[in-house]
Amino acid sequence: MVLSRTLFATPDEDEILRLAMDHIAAAGPYRAEAGYLAVDGDLRPSPKNGMTHASAVGRRVRELDGQDGPVSVPGRPWGRALGLRGLEGLKGYLVVTSRSRPTEAERSLLATLVQDTAAALSVAFARSRQHEEALELQQLRDERTVLRQQLVCVAAELGYQRAVQSLVDDVAASSGGEEAITRALHRLTGLPVLVEDRFGRLMSWSGPGCPDPYPEPDPVRQEEMLHTVARQAGPVRIKDRLIRLVRPHGEILGVLALVDVRGEAGEHTLLALAHGAALLASELTHLRDLADVERRLHRELVDDLLAGTGEASAYARSAAVGHDLHRSHYVVVVQWPNRPADEAFAQTVGRAASAVGMRSLLTRRSDHVVLVADARPHASALYKELSRETGTRSGSIGVSAPCECVDEIPHRYQEAQRALEVRRQSRERYGTTFFEELGLYRILGPGNDHRELQTFVQEWLGQLIDYDSLHHSAMVETLTRYFSCGGNYDETADSLAIHRSTLRYRLQRIRDISGNDLANVEDRLNLQVATRVWKIVLGGPG
Repeated sequence: MVLSRTLFATPDEDEILRLAMDHIAAAGPYRAEAGYLAVDGDLRPSPKNGMTHASAVGRRVRELDGQDGPVSVPGRPWGRALGLRGLEGLKGYLVVTSRSRPTEAERSLLATLVQDTAAALSVAFARSRQHEEALELQQLRDERTVLRQQLVCVAAELGYQRAVQSLVDDVAASSGGEEAITRALHRLTGLPVLVEDRFGRLMSWSGPGCPDPYPEPDPVRQEEMLHTVARQAGPVRIKDRLIRLVRPHGEILGVLALVDVRGEAGEHTLLALAHGAALLASELTHLRDLADVERRLHRELVDDLLAGTGEASAYARSAAVGHDLHRSHYVVVVQWPNRPADEAFAQTVGRAASAVGMRSLLTRRSDHVVLVADARPHASALYKELSRETGTRSGSIGVSAPCECVDEIPHRYQEAQRALEVRRQSRERYGTTFFEELGLYRILGPGNDHRELQTFVQEWLGQLIDYDSLHHSAMVETLTRYFSCGGNYDETADSLAIHRSTLRYRLQRIRDISGNDLANVEDRLNLQVATRVWKIVLGGPG
């Protein structure tokens, strides 16, 4: 056991073999005649092999070809060549003789010593190989560092312009927009690259470390940053970013930045950033031109829809700009008194609508922006998003009733304007108002036509009118007389020539049929106006 620990603690293969040969007698009546180490496919004799018959023993060992076998040594009646084998094959041989045939116990001890020697040699070989590999790896690393430095110098002096030209060619061939530019710059510089729009919203990121979610921009800080960078001729370092504005013809369209945490960016990296900014300026200018064309087509379509246009033409033009006019639509009017209804505000409204999931067409008027949306807007989502975008809650939104066909859009536009007007004149001036929720206010004010009066009457009296028509009853007339008599039961019953209990029964039936409560002030007012319109304006039975 002591010998085994010593063998495993010894790093040198020759020393391990020597120790095994010196202490072979500890296992029995043995003597180590020779030892061999497997080196480069051959068996190298140990320096301890000093006997005169070593050459004959050596030939015999090689004849065994990795197997154990008997060996004849003069004067020693028993001899064996024992292979020292590890997991990776033969490590060497021990040639052992004995003055007598070993007992079973002595053979077992010898086998254990041989196994420990072979295992110790395997460990030593592994250590030696690991050390050699480490030295070789370090040498390769040193060589790679030198080559990389040489390559950087060569690229800087001879090939950098070609690399930049390749970047330009790749971007042009890919037609991938800002994503292709950031990807190519990241490949060229090795640094994370990002593009933001002028408002600070992420458009593209290539490389590791992209925040998720990306921080919501602060409008005030964003403007301060843009002014800071704009005052400099080249890129500006802000914290860990090298920032360059994308500014064709003086107009800021976005920001191109390299994330350089360790400050590694050199002259050529800055040159690549400049080329990338030039490419991005061309790309964003092209995209803006396309967006301008798309906005113009959208606005021309919306302008014609609000003025009244043919269905066939409207459907074909909406399909051409990727919008489905066959669905039910709502007209939405947006006004922010502290913001002029200019192009910038129109884009803000469009961006906010997209952010809350509204698919819409957009145009603008002198003091408000108009959306034609293909679904009922959320009660407050657009208002909250615009409040966040503009930094103020002092805005109003009016929403029309649903529009089922193109011909109704001009009238729905008037409804949205009416809803906006009521909101602005109310105590709570800011927020969203739906035309359907205006009640009596729908028919008060200028611009209301006969159709709106019919709609109002139908909403409040439609079920009673249908009931009277089906059952030949007089529920609407009873309600009209009831309001004309100021709600007095006796006067109403006398005017209708019915008993008081009959009047009570009819009024209860009116509540059941219409679902309106005569005790509710709002319901009572709307019903009274509806009966007056029904009788006087629409010519109901007198």
